[in-house]
Amino acid sequence: MLRPFKAYLREAGLSPGDQVVYYGCPGACTPFIELLGFAVRDLPIEQVYVPEADEERARVIRQVAGVGMQVSGDAIRVDPKVIVLMGGLAMPGVPGVPGVKEMLQATVGAHPGAKVVGICFMQMFERAGWLDAFDFDLIIDATLNPVRVWR
Repeated sequence: MLRPFKAYLREAGLSPGDQVVYYGCPGACTPFIELLGFAVRDLPIEQVYVPEADEERARVIRQVAGVGMQVSGDAIRVDPKVIVLMGGLAMPGVPGVPGVKEMLQATVGAHPGAKVVGICFMQMFERAGWLDAFDFDLIIDATLNPVRVWR
């Protein structure tokens, strides 16, 4: 998941300071966004987290020494060159976000020219009917099967 994402961004023709903006559910998607951010921390891009589709709540993602990438409290204006939609948003019953697919379609449409990447687990975009709803340039669909637990 991390290597294909980094390879895609390297090949995307981004300029220094271009924004990669991650849209995801608070809590569930945030650690995955920070993990993806850590994988690309050496690229000269600006990384931004947007909770759900609310760009007014956009926050800068920064590297914190000894910790890794973290969503900061610093607000920022969103101007994405790459939009990353996280699969948690496509899960049924996303708390507090009725009509999230339509909200994200409007958000993506407000940024013409931005590339659209989807990152999900277990065919979430396919199961939610999002493959035809967005013009994805790349989808990374990770599988966690089997999950093995030892005691």
